[in-house]
Amino acid sequence: MIKVLLSGCNGRMGQTITRLSVNNNELKIVAGFDINDSIKNDYPVFTNIEDCNIEADVIIDFSNPNAFESIIKYAVSRKVPLVLATTGLAPSQRALLNKASEQIPVFFAANMSYGVNLLIDLVKRASKALEGSFDIEIIEKHHNQKLDAPSGTALEIANAINSVLDQKQEYIYDRHSRREKRSKNEIGIHAVRGGTIVGEHTVIFAGNDEIIEIKHTAMSREIFASGALRAAKFLYDKKPGLYNMTDLIESNTI
Repeated sequence: MIKVLLSGCNGRMGQTITRLSVNNNELKIVAGFDINDSIKNDYPVFTNIEDCNIEADVIIDFSNPNAFESIIKYAVSRKVPLVLATTGLAPSQRALLNKASEQIPVFFAANMSYGVNLLIDLVKRASKALEGSFDIEIIEKHHNQKLDAPSGTALEIANAINSVLDQKQEYIYDRHSRREKRSKNEIGIHAVRGGTIVGEHTVIFAGNDEIIEIKHTAMSREIFASGALRAAKFLYDKKPGLYNMTDLIESNTI
């Protein structure tokens, strides 16, 4: 049985992971970390991760960037593998993440959904095939409680597109102050926030007299929670290094 320390356990995703883990025969949440301790769980919850004295095999982090440094420090000091699902990391935090992966196994994905990562693969193929003749726009939609914009997944999609193009594109987030026509060397990235939208990402390839759209819609948070639990199982016995959803898919752990 793999013992899990769940960071962000009392948030929406944390509670979804907690619920799904109950029927999981391979993993068990043995402790949680959250600044909000008002929710009662079947495991102890610490408001300071340094106070956690319960042994864990893997940490799953679904909190926020403000807690990132303390979680990385805790994981590295105790040599505990880390599944990081928190988005909106600053470049300096990504650098810390890379450095930590030299000492412990770290799994990082902007989106834990299998379907989203398939979308990214399809978008890369389309971008290469259509390069130079189609404009690319990304629209992401999320609930009205989401803090970061654009989403980490939207940026991951944009980065994936740029990785296969000969002419690298500029990311344009807002055009209201730009009274000029669209450049051929840009990717528009747009964020919509409202209601209880779990997550929707659409990539638009707009050409002359034709449009191609590749879209993924998340119907519930369970797809992300399931992905995080699979990632924890995958990471449990790995050597230090930086792993991602591609590694997970290729391992057949899905």
